[in-house]
Amino acid sequence: MTDRLQQVLSDIDQANAKDPREDEGKPEALLYGQRMSEECARLFPNALETLQIAARGQHVERWVLLRADYPEGRAGYLTWRKDLAAHHAKTVAGFMTSAGYEAEDIEEAEKMLRKEGIKRNELVQSLEDVICFVFLKWYFAPFAAKHPQDKVQRIVEKTARKMSAEGRARVLSEFELPPQLAAAFG
Repeated sequence: MTDRLQQVLSDIDQANAKDPREDEGKPEALLYGQRMSEECARLFPNALETLQIAARGQHVERWVLLRADYPEGRAGYLTWRKDLAAHHAKTVAGFMTSAGYEAEDIEEAEKMLRKEGIKRNELVQSLEDVICFVFLKWYFAPFAAKHPQDKVQRIVEKTARKMSAEGRARVLSEFELPPQLAAAFG
């Protein structure tokens, strides 16, 4: 790992350590970032530094913009998500600039964090696959326990649509899903 990559990951972790929410006794965003890095390394062992940074910074300071501060409904939700992505990209860009990354690398990470070019840009798609694997591995079961089956089915279908063909195939080989959920990945 290069010194500048280590610096950016450390900066992201320091920011995420301030998350007032906790999960498994750790700040929630810090734990999420670590899980993202773990899955990125597993799924893409030769990942470019920009992908490694985007994975770790996917939810940097996520608690700063609260969903409750936006209007109810889909339009409010989408605005919140867009604003979060812009915040994540700007924050990570600042860390990368401080560490000495070139403008092209910074722009590449920002595009990934804003999900510009999903299904068209290989790096953006790789980040999306990492996000989906993290969701399925650590967050799906608690989500499914709190929601009706029809909503769970819709979320699984949306998750599968976001993934690459390779990612969907890996889901089927790595997770034991009930047939109705597995069908979304087939």
